[in-house]
Amino acid sequence: MKRVFLAAAAVLLMAETTPVLPPNRETEHIVKQGETIGGIAKRAQVAQSLIVEANHLQAPYALRAGQVLTIPRTRRHLVARGDTPFTIAYLYGVRWKDIAVANNLAANATLRPGQSLLIPTIVAPPTAATSGASQPAASQPAAARFAWPLSGSIRRGFASRSRTSDYHDGIDIAAAPGTAVRATAAGKIAFAGEEPRQFGKLVVIDHGNSWQSAYAFLDRLTVKEGEDVRQGERIGFSGQSGRARGPELHFELRRDNRPVDPEGQLPRLSSSRPATVTPAPKTPRPSPDRQPASTPSRSTGHATRPAASGK
Repeated sequence: MKRVFLAAAAVLLMAETTPVLPPNRETEHIVKQGETIGGIAKRAQVAQSLIVEANHLQAPYALRAGQVLTIPRTRRHLVARGDTPFTIAYLYGVRWKDIAVANNLAANATLRPGQSLLIPTIVAPPTAATSGASQPAASQPAAARFAWPLSGSIRRGFASRSRTSDYHDGIDIAAAPGTAVRATAAGKIAFAGEEPRQFGKLVVIDHGNSWQSAYAFLDRLTVKEGEDVRQGERIGFSGQSGRARGPELHFELRRDNRPVDPEGQLPRLSSSRPATVTPAPKTPRPSPDRQPASTPSRSTGHATRPAASGK
């Protein structure tokens, strides 16, 4: 009896402390006992047909308690000075190609400050749970594949977009200005430059298999777009650019354009401070500690942070 009471108390405590979005703002909904697709659609203020399509549901649309439904919503982005197709696509986790199609734009269209863009909701392909097909083992992330980008305490952790309006797409690691920031895994530099809305000096690495990592609030960059990097190779120095709340590194991991809690993918540590990342062994390739690269010429005009974004 005591054990049942403690479990019930824990559930109540979680309900009181975990922020919950109202139905008309949810992007994910956990089905409760007795709920129907029609009732969920009405409360979410989203067409039932869109929810059915987004979740690959089949008639008669029977739901089960605990099932997680994607609630497709569209958003708008007001282009600010310095915005690029890449930074906008990364900010919302939607490919620029899909944003361009939704706005009837050419893929290489020039953006202008003040331009309003529709950010479409992109529906993920069916998974094994919905299609009945088995997923290959290679689609799962390898254990301890990623390494800590630097040593420091976690100042702010990850917060899921589906759980709270005060979401946070990565973790903020306290770091003294000028601390070397290193690649969490091998890959190709997808972006290295200025993101004016919130990230400041930003590096994004494409690791393949739909994985990307991002390093924001940097003071200087030591890599350029298109370069290959090894795990542990220095990609820049920490700082306080963008909307940093102090000297820190904002670090993100994304898979299929969706933010993933980095702490769930990084090696577990015995203390709250991650161990310093050891650079990969030297090879005939140029040293990872090369001279800082010049930041691509981009405007750094200040813009108001969009309500739909999370740093």
